[in-house]
Parts: sequence; C-alpha cells; structure tokens
Amino acid sequence: MKILTVADTECGELLDPVKGGPPLAGIDLILGCGDLAPEYLTTLRNRFEVPLYYVLGNHDLRHHHSPPQYCTPIHRRIVNFNNLGIIGFSGSRWYNGSANQYTEKQMAGYIGKMRFGIWKNRGIDIVIAHAPPRFINDAEDPCHRGFRSYRRLIDKYRPSYFLHGHIHTLFDDDNQRITTINNTSVINCYGFYVLEI
Repeated sequence: MKILTVADTECGELLDPVKGGPPLAGIDLILGCGDLAPEYLTTLRNRFEVPLYYVLGNHDLRHHHSPPQYCTPIHRRIVNFNNLGIIGFSGSRWYNGSANQYTEKQMAGYIGKMRFGIWKNRGIDIVIAHAPPRFINDAEDPCHRGFRSYRRLIDKYRPSYFLHGHIHTLFDDDNQRITTINNTSVINCYGFYVLEI
C-alpha cells in the first residue's frame, strides 16, 4: 500500500507531474497533517481519486466555513482503511490563543477520551497529527514544541507510524524525516512523503 502524506506547504509537482516531480502511481490513500488550504486538499483528492483523511494545523482557519470537498476530517476520531486503524489529532501547542491550539492538559484529555475507541478498535496503526511529540522532531520555541502526551500515546499504544507536520524542514534524504521510538516510526511529512506499507 502507498500512502501519500502532505503537510504545511503546497507542492506543485503533486498536481502536475510534468513539472519533474517523482512518479506517484499507485497511491491508495492520502493523509493530510495540517496547514494546507482546503482547495489544495480537494485538488489532491481529485487528482489521485483516493480517500483523503486530514487534521487541521494551527494556521487552518477556513476549513470550518469552506471544507475541502470529498475529504474527511479525523480530529479525535478513528477511521479504518484496508485494515489499518488511523487516529487523528489537530493543532499545535497553545502559544497565542488562536484557533487549533491546545494546552498539554487539553491534548492529554483528548487522548484519554479516545481510550475506549482505541480498545474497541483493537489498537491503532497510524497516528496523524499536526504537531510532533515533545523532543522528537520538534523545536524549542513556544509554537513548535511538541506534545508530551503524544510520546505517552506512542509508549502505550505502539502505533507503527506517527505522522506529523508543523516543523518546516527540507530534507536531502527521506530517511532524515524518520525517528524511530520503540517500534514506532515518527515521520515529519513537511511538503510530502510517500509511505509504503
């Protein structure tokens, strides 16, 4: 299975492969990790004609009024796709009180309220979030610190993948995106990344 993950910046080569982007045949699913215009998500969904699940980033202010078409928000929800349990969490750490910002206590509470759903689903395979876990791919300024509760989620439920955006980093090699914690691959999806399972 090939999963296209996107976050934070629009990549023209995904919309027009003639521009010299990588060949992206056989994409089965798209996962959006936040801070992308609803029109961009709609266009990706239409170009690849596969399901698209997404969470909101701290700069996503229009999605409630003009949501992306035929795309599914999964903030604090679990969905299943081809026997994969996928859970989503929107937003970043609170830093100025704008939309889609949460305190550590709020996010820990959201995760706690998902316990029954995770148990009923017999675990989760993929977490998509906008922010990273604390001290894994994050930064030290108040806006870009990750959530400690995400690290506890990884330790407790051991998903195969934790996908996030929010940290704007250019990578020379896709292996630089990935940090392994226990058996979980934490992947910075800035721009785009193709996950093959």
